[in-house]
Amino acid sequence: MSFKDHFSGHAGAYHEARPTYPEALFDWLASQAPSRDLAWDAGCGNGQASVALARRFARVHATDPSAAQIANAEARPNVDYRVEPAEACSLADASAGLATVAQALHWFDHARYHAEVRRVLVPGGVVAAWAYADCSVAPVVDAAKDRLYVDLTGPYWPPERRYIDEGYRTVPFPFDEIDVPAFDMHVDWTLAQFLAYLRSWSATQRYLAANGEDPVALVEDEITRGWGDPHAVRRVRWDFHLRAGRV
Repeated sequence: MSFKDHFSGHAGAYHEARPTYPEALFDWLASQAPSRDLAWDAGCGNGQASVALARRFARVHATDPSAAQIANAEARPNVDYRVEPAEACSLADASAGLATVAQALHWFDHARYHAEVRRVLVPGGVVAAWAYADCSVAPVVDAAKDRLYVDLTGPYWPPERRYIDEGYRTVPFPFDEIDVPAFDMHVDWTLAQFLAYLRSWSATQRYLAANGEDPVALVEDEITRGWGDPHAVRRVRWDFHLRAGRV
């Protein structure tokens, strides 16, 4: 089946420039799952969440329809990477205790994915989906980043991006919801790392393809002034949104 592919063309850059998820998130997910034998990570991309799950589950079935993303994934002996869509998982019925989606649920055919979750999870199994939205560093940096996000690349974001901007509150999620704790998502980056993250946005890549110009370059001077010493490590924080439920 076809899929909404926004990252294969820059899978390597995406792998290098993405922030990491809170370790406490995976501890909590493992504590909620009825078993730790098998977890399914759909839309796994470069395997960032898959690798974290592999430290807590005996096996992880990590799937993504993009062969380029899977080629850039981190290998682990107990992670089985498969090029397959979330809507057609090769796992057996009632085989996994946990199904996760990191920063990808908004791209799925929701009805078909939800049917697969109900098929693949054991009774009482947990499904969790999360996304990170806007980030902040410091007022001057944030102002330039906002101009990039809204004014420059705004028209180049796919319509599904609205689910993230709405904090995943409006994404379809027909499961028995679990109250979730708050998680602090942050990384400590240099200026170069932050700029690489901005360039990894799918909308940045679309702007570049359409206009032949890097939109990050248009705000880079302002971000650099706000950052100060480019080698200085500064904390970047994201708005983190999680939904979890049971089947």
